[in-house]
Amino acid sequence: MPERTIAVIRQGYDDSEGFDTGVSDALLRRVGDGSLPETFRISTPGRVVAFGKQDRIAPGFGPATELARRHGFASVIRLPGGRAAVFHEQTISFSWTMPDPDPVRGIRRRFAEAGTLITSALAEIGIAATVGEIPGEYCPGEFSVNHAGSIKLAGIGQRLAKGAAHLGGVLVVADAPSIRKVLVPVYGALDIEWDPSTVGALDDVLPGLDVSTTADALIDAFAGVAPVIQSTLDTDTLDLAAKLAPAHTV
Repeated sequence: MPERTIAVIRQGYDDSEGFDTGVSDALLRRVGDGSLPETFRISTPGRVVAFGKQDRIAPGFGPATELARRHGFASVIRLPGGRAAVFHEQTISFSWTMPDPDPVRGIRRRFAEAGTLITSALAEIGIAATVGEIPGEYCPGEFSVNHAGSIKLAGIGQRLAKGAAHLGGVLVVADAPSIRKVLVPVYGALDIEWDPSTVGALDDVLPGLDVSTTADALIDAFAGVAPVIQSTLDTDTLDLAAKLAPAHTV
């Protein structure tokens, strides 16, 4: 059996037309069919509200996307499940795509491993974090990453496909107020009860922390799982992403 390696990609794209989400979708399909190896991609896709499929069928979905637009955020349909989450220039979008012939069996194991890696990376830069849902948090999840049980720092979702699994999410480095500002009206339109005070950022805990330092820490954590190989997106993946992007636009 060949040695496990993880391809690390630090490429992101404007997601206002769903292209960055299309890249994640394309990676899931291409890792699933064996065209690409296990891949960890880290990027900043710009100002986007990423809605889940449950949001899309909610009566207030149309008004929610219009409210997002008024606040300067594009709307996309996210790849994993969950409710609306926010990306902006001070957040990190991450996606971990793994080959797995039976992806259903490993759902909880993958969630737990991702949570452990994120909290380990944060510990290395001086932030204590734990895995677990905070009551009233936005886009709630059992495997959210929080600080002191009071502010949510990262959310993780998962999407399965034939032969592969995708874990994706957002880690908020700074500017939590921008997330609250757009989510209050968006969640109001979607009729979701939540507590805006649960929105937090890493620099609320450690002032001055930046996206680059945090991204490096995440990659170092993955290097502890398996050897990492710096890589880039190939033409076939980008071409497929362009075809898939319309399915993620609003």
